[in-house]
Amino acid sequence: MMKVSRREAVGYAVGAVVSVALVVAALGGQSEFTLTEVLGFISGALCVWLTVKQSAWNFPVSIANNIFFIILFLQARLFADTSLQGVYIVLELLGWYWWLRGGTNRSALAVQRTSAMTGMVLAALTLAGTAGLTIFLGSVNDSAPFWDALTTVLSLVAQYMLTRKILENWFVWMVADVIYVGLYISKGLYLTAVLYALFFAMCIAGTVAWRAAYRKSSTPGHAVLEPAVA
Repeated sequence: MMKVSRREAVGYAVGAVVSVALVVAALGGQSEFTLTEVLGFISGALCVWLTVKQSAWNFPVSIANNIFFIILFLQARLFADTSLQGVYIVLELLGWYWWLRGGTNRSALAVQRTSAMTGMVLAALTLAGTAGLTIFLGSVNDSAPFWDALTTVLSLVAQYMLTRKILENWFVWMVADVIYVGLYISKGLYLTAVLYALFFAMCIAGTVAWRAAYRKSSTPGHAVLEPAVA
């Protein structure tokens, strides 16, 4: 895994703060961003950046991000997205362990590709899960039942793939992110919409970085590096 230097971490923090300031300025001071949304923006972007870098630190940062979004989505009455954050926390705890000890002989987990069977099973679960969840969310007066259901199921599938370090997780995230941007704009969560647009761009970077890592780990005689945990 790639190691995150202190200089990179500081650079990220400064960049995140500047980005938030620029968004507020662009809206002419008319924003109604809450502290929770700002913290969700910063921790969410940091989490994806650490994932692109294949740093296991992405998991504790992501858990903090989930807590911020549980609060935010409850306020927006996006009930499926709220519940999704709790499921994320469970998956992230598992992923944290798998990334560090899920490889051969409890070694670090290497980037892998989706098998045909896994792909078909996940596609079937996506269709069935979206249909069932749409009906349920409509019954509890969710504000956007179909889109909330679709993004929830896509995100769960993508998160599972990420915890197993499957390269194609990035493609599933990109589909979900495009839908999320429109959904959050419709709910007035403009900073969160910007965050998901940023996620989309970072997914492209993640695809490139993970594909290179997969090719490298697949080279005969290549040794898998220990995970970056510091």
